[in-house]
Amino acid sequence: MARPTAIVIGAGAGGIGVAARLAKNGFHVTVVEKNNSIGGRCSLLHHKDYRFDQGPSLLLMPELFEEIFEDLDTTLEKEYVELKKCNPNYRIWFPDQQTIDLSSDLTHMKHEVERFEGKQSFARFLDFLREAGHHYRLSVSLVLRSNFLSLWNMLRPNLLCSLCSLHPFESIHSRASRYFRSRQLQQAFTFGSMYLGMSPFDAPATYSLLQYAEIVDGIWYPIGGFQTVLESLARVGTRLGVQYRLNCPVSTIKLSEDQRTAEGVVLRSGEVINADVVIVNADLTYAYNHLLPPSKYAKSLKSRQTSCSSISFFWSLDTTIPALQNHNVFLAEEYRESFDAIFKELCMPAEPSFYVHVPNRLDPSASPEGKDAVVVLVPVGHLSGENGNITSSTKYWDSVVTKARSQVLEIIERRTGVSDLNQKIIHEMIETPLSWRSKYNLDRGAILGLSHSFFNVLSFRPRNRHADINGLYFVGASTHPGTGVPICLAGSKLLSNIVSVPLANDSHRKMYHREHK
Repeated sequence: MARPTAIVIGAGAGGIGVAARLAKNGFHVTVVEKNNSIGGRCSLLHHKDYRFDQGPSLLLMPELFEEIFEDLDTTLEKEYVELKKCNPNYRIWFPDQQTIDLSSDLTHMKHEVERFEGKQSFARFLDFLREAGHHYRLSVSLVLRSNFLSLWNMLRPNLLCSLCSLHPFESIHSRASRYFRSRQLQQAFTFGSMYLGMSPFDAPATYSLLQYAEIVDGIWYPIGGFQTVLESLARVGTRLGVQYRLNCPVSTIKLSEDQRTAEGVVLRSGEVINADVVIVNADLTYAYNHLLPPSKYAKSLKSRQTSCSSISFFWSLDTTIPALQNHNVFLAEEYRESFDAIFKELCMPAEPSFYVHVPNRLDPSASPEGKDAVVVLVPVGHLSGENGNITSSTKYWDSVVTKARSQVLEIIERRTGVSDLNQKIIHEMIETPLSWRSKYNLDRGAILGLSHSFFNVLSFRPRNRHADINGLYFVGASTHPGTGVPICLAGSKLLSNIVSVPLANDSHRKMYHREHK
């Protein structure tokens, strides 16, 4: 009996994960990738002996990474993936020159929390952690382990009974304010919503699960850069028979004459690759609007709430900045206003909050000895208007980048005490919403896909299986269960189960009919 065949469009985390899983389940899998390397936004940038993580730079929820390797009969260690734990998790730099180091060391956290809120505050911190842990456990069991293929799936008794305790209709900030009285701690335990591309004043309180994951499991960094994890996973898939084809952009998904069944893909070169199933790991909104026939649903996706974008700077320094930790967050004086500018006005704030990563604090291979590789991520509004055309001029973004760069340099200098930072930069690379859109076909340049507001999750989120086209599936940030590398890897497991079962049943039916003719 011939092996079933699958085409995966895109070699991001979800695509790499589902390809390996399907290969283990007996599929012949081909992955076609637009760019010249795997990993998508998890790719690395290089300048001479400097290395930068283009996208994710911290590894959360390590059990989900361990799980996929174990499901494929191997381990991270066997695949030579070395994870190092960050300590501290972050250094947060406040506008008043104060800092706080967040850590998974509870003794350290007791000191830090009491420093801002007094002797009775640690008990409130533990209460917050207990609630965040409840959010984490329920979200993993009820969301990451479950498919939501119809609205009826929202009526599962265990989900309905737990919904209120997940606090989905309160914001992270309002919920954290119940436990923390100081502005500093309210901000320290809510800025993480930026991982979801959302404002802490809008993100559901459920996502305090991120703070729980960071404090209890810690933050980790893969030696060699984040892409090494996905490269290792791709090698496992290759051993199982997955074929990777790079520099192979897809022009359209091939459908049957009645347009009810996916039959493969047509590459931009004109080559046709046939398959029993097609799995899309490209940006979902892009795929619906550019790889499939026009539809009302495809058009509706372009008006859905989506995540923010970013201006990212990649600096090769001729020295080090000792005050900077592996992960640093610089918060704006006008905290709420800075998020409102990004998510409501779709622009760069008057004073930005931003993230700084210095990988060589944990991994000396990221830069020459005595020199820092620095990544600065400044969240900004996504591109707006039809096809993102209102703010799509290069001239406009050149001016925004110039302003952002100047502000970032001034803020880092003022808060860390370093001087003449601009003179220490010997090389610079920059990403903007325009380049994110161009490189990865990201709708509106949104770096984290669709938003995670309540009506963009569970059964409301675009589903893993196309409603009308048989054999067409989706995996990645904008489909269930959501954005983030560990979440996309969890999604690859859910999807492989959806794809494998009907194909297996169909094969058994065909075999039965052949044997009983």
